[in-house]
Amino acid sequence: QVQLVESGGGLVQAGGSLRLSCAVSGRTFSSRVMAWFRQAPGKEREFVAAISRSDGNKLHTDSVKGRFTISIDNANNTVYLQMNSLKPEDTAVYYCAATAARTGPLTTRRVYNFWGQGTQVTVSS
Repeated sequence: QVQLVESGGGLVQAGGSLRLSCAVSGRTFSSRVMAWFRQAPGKEREFVAAISRSDGNKLHTDSVKGRFTISIDNANNTVYLQMNSLKPEDTAVYYCAATAARTGPLTTRRVYNFWGQGTQVTVSS
């Protein structure tokens, strides 16, 4: 099993920044790929970014490219999402996710076996 605990959410004004953290514990070999998803009220949970532990390859959804950056500290088993130039439409609950194997496109929820409880990000205009 893998346990994921997110932190770092909060209320920020448009144009501001936040850094989300996801602490990973348990069987870390089951978290070869780490990702962030988000879910706004009344909407489906959507992919934000993913990163491979082994080679550091990253993937960001188009709407956050140039503003958000996913990174990983393997020594401390922590995944980060640096969010800059935040917009009101970034308001959502942000979830950390992990998977041991790429069983499909990394942008899809079904690929990920483990999820955190989520952290709220609210961007005011």
